[in-house]
Amino acid sequence: MEIKKNTPTNTVTHRLSDLDKDTGNIYESVNIIAKRANQISAEIKSELSRKLADFSSPSDTMEETFENREQIEISRFYERLPKATLVATEEFLDGDLFYKEADA
Repeated sequence: MEIKKNTPTNTVTHRLSDLDKDTGNIYESVNIIAKRANQISAEIKSELSRKLADFSSPSDTMEETFENREQIEISRFYERLPKATLVATEEFLDGDLFYKEADA
């Protein structure tokens, strides 16, 4: 998963008029952002699980699991990533998301 360098890691306040200018409806914008955030979160989770699966073996004890430095560094990297909602919001505001309106 590629995350832009300029994505903030802390909460950012946005104007409502910025969020609803593309869709004309704030609730629709929030729904689009939420769906994208769920996709991002699932991608990050599967990527992390895939990387951590290399370290797991059925014979490991709890002490061996907690002392693995590489595993700790991978976990710390993913903890420092910006939250999925922040990434999705930035993608939406930058116009990087593709969405289509559902027919009523």
